[in-house]
Amino acid sequence: MNTDRPWWLDAAFYHVYPLGYCDAPDENTQGQPLQPRIRALGDDLERIRDLGFNALYLGPIFESGSHGYDTNDYFALDGRLGDNDDLAGFVQRAHETGMRVVLDGVYNHVGRGFWAFRRLLEEGPGSRYRDWFRGVSFDSDNRFGDGFVYQGWEGVEELVTLNHDNPDVREHLLEAAVHSLERFGVDGIRLDVAYSLPFDFLEALGSALRARRPDFWLLGEVIHGDYAAFVAPGRLSSVTNYECYKGLWSSCNDRNLHEIAHSLNRLFGVGGMLAAPVEAGKLPYGFADNHDVSRIASTLTNPGHIFPLYALLWTMPGIPSVYYGSEYGVRGDKKDGDKGLRPARDEVVRAEENGSELAAFVGELNRVRSLSEALRVGGYRQVAVESTLLAFERFTDDAEVLVAVNIDSNPTELALGEPGRYECLFSGEQVVVDSSHPIPVPAYGARVLRGRYTGSRAV
Repeated sequence: MNTDRPWWLDAAFYHVYPLGYCDAPDENTQGQPLQPRIRALGDDLERIRDLGFNALYLGPIFESGSHGYDTNDYFALDGRLGDNDDLAGFVQRAHETGMRVVLDGVYNHVGRGFWAFRRLLEEGPGSRYRDWFRGVSFDSDNRFGDGFVYQGWEGVEELVTLNHDNPDVREHLLEAAVHSLERFGVDGIRLDVAYSLPFDFLEALGSALRARRPDFWLLGEVIHGDYAAFVAPGRLSSVTNYECYKGLWSSCNDRNLHEIAHSLNRLFGVGGMLAAPVEAGKLPYGFADNHDVSRIASTLTNPGHIFPLYALLWTMPGIPSVYYGSEYGVRGDKKDGDKGLRPARDEVVRAEENGSELAAFVGELNRVRSLSEALRVGGYRQVAVESTLLAFERFTDDAEVLVAVNIDSNPTELALGEPGRYECLFSGEQVVVDSSHPIPVPAYGARVLRGRYTGSRAV
């Protein structure tokens, strides 16, 4: 791999929600003794690495009242997971295993237990912390009977929105981010609700962190809109690719690969929003599920589609990830509540016994991707699209890979207009293509073929 470019261009992420994985209590009650539960995750690092993952994204881990996104203290590990030494030790252990570590940065809002909000509750209208939060008014009351109202994230009063126009708030958040880098040695931060954070704050954050470490990764949670604006120079390194997340599962459920093909062309084709990802540094973070949405095994109406879906996720432009347990087919439906999406380690261990085939396939995808510069950082060009077949090329100046994905229950064939000689990256077999020999693509499967060239095209 090219060691001169940012590390995340070669990353494959394993996403964990630590409070759930470590079976922490739902509520962080006062006086509760510290429990170094994060060490249990450390014990699983080799299993994760052996599946081919080289980066970890950890959901919220700082001191909070309940689910982690209601932060009370940006500078301390949640006591349900341990103390700061436990976190520093975990990151060191991950690095020794060969894995990068990215933490959640919940910088849009805080919990009602956040120290500055408690000061506002105690001091009333004259508090210097009144301007730390958006929409504070003492002309009416909220459902907690505080004697004032404030802006909550999307109306949720348990999540108090910070005022990023206040210099003291910005300084506090920048100090918190730098603390995560310097105290714990993390490699990046995923910014929760990045779509609500001001661009000038993102620029200040990027400047502060990259001044200390030029290859520090900033991922932003962005649902829709102008992804390119968020990854403009000086801002974020990457954004969550929710557009393709939706296209992946709904294309399978509708047996209509034209949908995901349209998104891939719109984002990565000629003139696309995130075209030329290597040069522009615009590789988005790809996923099939996460802590906020239904598990992919529960979303797909046809269980067989999970294999071609993951093949697409790993071969399309972007940084692929799996949400812990989904590599074994763990299920969870959003309509049943968030807790079911965030299971304890024991459930993952039980699922491992029955999901070994899928996990092995994900591990094979990681291996195949590691073999190909074009799959990791190459451009995108569509070759063919039908309702159940999608074929595209990933290419660099001196390499090219052909990907064909089939979501039908029957094998199919891909006919190319040009002869070629390819190597199958799954099996190593040689595949010769001409007018009499189309490429066979298995049912609910994929072919990933590396070409041999005398220039930019196969011969």
